[in-house]
Amino acid sequence: MGFTREQLDGFRDAEVPDLIGPGLRLLFVGINPGLWTAATGTHFARPGNRFYPALAAAGIIGHAPRTAEGISGEDREMLLSAGIGISNLVHRATARADELSRAELRAGAARLAADVARWRPPVVAIVGISAYRLGFDRPRARTGLQPESLSGAQLWVVPNPSGLNAHDTVDSLAKAYAEPARAAGLLPRVD
Repeated sequence: MGFTREQLDGFRDAEVPDLIGPGLRLLFVGINPGLWTAATGTHFARPGNRFYPALAAAGIIGHAPRTAEGISGEDREMLLSAGIGISNLVHRATARADELSRAELRAGAARLAADVARWRPPVVAIVGISAYRLGFDRPRARTGLQPESLSGAQLWVVPNPSGLNAHDTVDSLAKAYAEPARAAGLLPRVD
């Protein structure tokens, strides 16, 4: 399945529902849906996005779902039964994250805090350091475990899997994503 630029533009400002289920242990929070994600209704769906391959390489999930046409019910259940949830700081779809304003990111951070208080995951991983720095007003933050919690959840910041973040590989992303997964009890601890 492919989309023309005009078809994708038709999904600008659309929203993609959060992927949340019972037994939520680790909530990944993207910046906002891209147009391909909005078109398919599937988080991190753009072909070439390394989110799911990195989760699979880390051993967090059994395999990388095919997402270019939307996620299958089986793969959706695989994520949920693993205790994984997915949300976004900002729910409105754009072609690029740099189309979002600082005010949108800050409002998204406040909304996320309320959602985390309601959903109660033990671990939250924000996917993207720049969005975290702007949304949470932490200009000097680095990736990894953060010194503060988010509504009682342990807070991590991990690299963005977008192809625009070319210096990270599937392997380096897998290592980064494994850390909050270990903290959430989804992977064994490494001593």
